[in-house]
Amino acid sequence: MSIITIILQSFLIIMFLISGVGKIVGVKMQVEVFEHVRMPQWFRVVTGFLVLAGVAGLIAGYWNKSLLSLSALWLAGIMFGAVCSHIRVKDTFKQMFPAFLLMVLLLVLSSLHVSELKIVQLTF
Repeated sequence: MSIITIILQSFLIIMFLISGVGKIVGVKMQVEVFEHVRMPQWFRVVTGFLVLAGVAGLIAGYWNKSLLSLSALWLAGIMFGAVCSHIRVKDTFKQMFPAFLLMVLLLVLSSLHVSELKIVQLTF
């Protein structure tokens, strides 16, 4: 694993840890964002827990590259939802740029380890 990958992974862990905890505890900015995109406050809390699940996967990804790639895709999906929410309320690109940038960084991180994905085939 290259140092750039470790730095990117660590940066994303910190960003999403802060974001997830902020959503759960109801930091004013997070409450206002969910009001702005017309999402219910219970969804903010659920999103916070979903984000923290992704963070746990990113942390475990230091040892399990397959889990790292899946967790990055999981969080990228959440960020795709955030971008779509901004589009739905007709926000400018400047307003949705942080969510878009994080989504792109997560996709980059996932793509760096996509070859590590292990597909489990169930046979009956």
